[in-house]
Amino acid sequence: MSEFQNPKARKRGLVIQEMPGEMLVYDTETNKAHCLNDSAAFVWASCDGVNTISDIVREFEANSKGTVTEDFVWLAIDQLSSKGLLEAKVEPKFKGKSRRDVLKTIGLVSVAALPIIASLAAPQSALAATSCNCSSNSDCALQAGMCTTQMCDNRGMTPSFTCVA
Repeated sequence: MSEFQNPKARKRGLVIQEMPGEMLVYDTETNKAHCLNDSAAFVWASCDGVNTISDIVREFEANSKGTVTEDFVWLAIDQLSSKGLLEAKVEPKFKGKSRRDVLKTIGLVSVAALPIIASLAAPQSALAATSCNCSSNSDCALQAGMCTTQMCDNRGMTPSFTCVA
């Protein structure tokens, strides 16, 4: 991807939950959950297919997120691409460089707000549905809990409940 191309965030097949200081993104296609810190979430949200890397830098700074370089945004783009959170795969800018070399390139001014994405594999939906799924309070007896909170899937609200202690 050259600097003149405009990255676009993938939205299809994702369940997104914004939280203070982070964004949780569940990929229903790969069954992986990603936690984007504030910086990574901002860059991802700015990847609209229109914004260039320079535009994202300007937006980042205009929104009082701090002073950053294009390399800082590229670090986030590289991570988003490697996690499959962009529409098109991006050739990594920092391929073959050590983390230390990348940090030197970005500069210490940006270190406090480094974009970080933590990912983990989620249990398959069949396993998740059977681990603590119930339709009445009596179904929760083995788990010594009560069915009180609704459980969501990628199709919306389901009539089932999750057993909670």
